Amino acid sequence: MTETKSPFLDTIFLLRKSGCITVFSNLHEISKKEEQEAGDYFETEFEKERLEFLSTEIHCHKEAAVWAAKVLYYSAQLYLIRENTAKDLDKLIPKLKITPDTSSILSADLSLRFLPQIITLMQTADPHDPLVKILEDILTQFHYSGIGYHLNLEKVNWEKELKDKIYRKLYLERIVEKKAYALAEIPYINQLLLSDFGLYKDTYWRELKIITEEN
Repeated sequence: MTETKSPFLDTIFLLRKSGCITVFSNLHEISKKEEQEAGDYFETEFEKERLEFLSTEIHCHKEAAVWAAKVLYYSAQLYLIRENTAKDLDKLIPKLKITPDTSSILSADLSLRFLPQIITLMQTADPHDPLVKILEDILTQFHYSGIGYHLNLEKVNWEKELKDKIYRKLYLERIVEKKAYALAEIPYINQLLLSDFGLYKDTYWRELKIITEEN
């Protein structure tokens, strides 16, 4: 994707390409045309990432991908532009009205993986920012994207959550990548990791404790 003169599309493209984000002086409303173009872009990006898990059963969930991109875009803009925006937070950062599944979780992750950094900046600027709670609730629902960020996941049934073998593989890989100790030391996840590591546990993660239910 080349520069489009669309603040929304250019922001998302630059962030995914270089990890940089552009903040504009005003909040721009996202048009249906921009949403459609974003959906096509994320479909292409999803196909690239799907090469990592080689599944013909998981496809890009465009609605989830575009929703997540809008959440990310407006969150980044609201980090600096907050004048007269409090009343519009629910409109700018809406909830996704679908039940998350593997396709929607992985599609939303194309954008939501960048959300923890933005939340951290907001917390530093204002620990009582109401937007922080809204964004943390989103990450709690799509916690694959929040691995490495502290979330309250006590209510998660991990056997049910990780029943899909592809999602489980990707979830465990990101835990290792992020060295997410809080998740890795949950007994069920700990046993999955140790089983994957086998004899090479110290090679992958020497410092990781071996956890039992009794611990």
